[in-house]
Amino acid sequence: MSEEFEIAREFEVDAPPEKVWEAITTGSGGYLWPMEPPEPRVGGKGPFGSTVTAWNPPNRYTNRVEDVEGISEQTLNQLDYTIEPRDEGRRAWVRYVHSGIFVDDWDNQYDGAAKHTDFYLHTLREYLAHFAPRPAAFATFDGPDASKAADALAVVGRALGVAEDVAAGTRLTVRGPDTFEAVVDFRNPYFIGLRTDRGLTRVFGRNHWGHPVGISLHDFTPGADIKECEAAWQDWLNGVFSQP
Repeated sequence: MSEEFEIAREFEVDAPPEKVWEAITTGSGGYLWPMEPPEPRVGGKGPFGSTVTAWNPPNRYTNRVEDVEGISEQTLNQLDYTIEPRDEGRRAWVRYVHSGIFVDDWDNQYDGAAKHTDFYLHTLREYLAHFAPRPAAFATFDGPDASKAADALAVVGRALGVAEDVAAGTRLTVRGPDTFEAVVDFRNPYFIGLRTDRGLTRVFGRNHWGHPVGISLHDFTPGADIKECEAAWQDWLNGVFSQP
């Protein structure tokens, strides 16, 4: 049964409105995934077949699409960003509203979208604070079917050496494809966020919503070979779930 939804979030960030605007319109690979920039006008083309319905740099941007391509669970989808200056333009207040219509499995779809929203917006703040406006080399991939298990993210966390009770801001040695030092910038039962001087590693516990665990890499090192990093992490993730 089709039903409307709305997910609204507000936050402040230590970045001027212009920097936030650049991130959401042209720098999405730094915190989300790379997308074609919207045409800078009302009525212009936005990402994923959407239409720009509000365009007022650097304060308001909205895109809207019906019959969302490639997403059978959803029809209408709208993303709305409002950005206002704070502290004489040195900081920004942001309101983000994601709305639309879910076609079926409403509770599960809404729960997943709401929790992902919190993690994506946290990653946006990490990008703005530590890396913007540097471009990112981006990769994303899923674990094997075994990573759909109820405890799959907990298994990944143990393999990484990032226990569920690790507090955000903790610096520790991570055991991934190789060992490296990182700050745990986000940790809850659904997601793991790691930050190094090189970039951001995001681990998504999508097993909670019936999907495999996923990993996204945002590498801000000039000339980074993201395919090599992706292959190493993919092999590591597959290996985590091939253990007896």
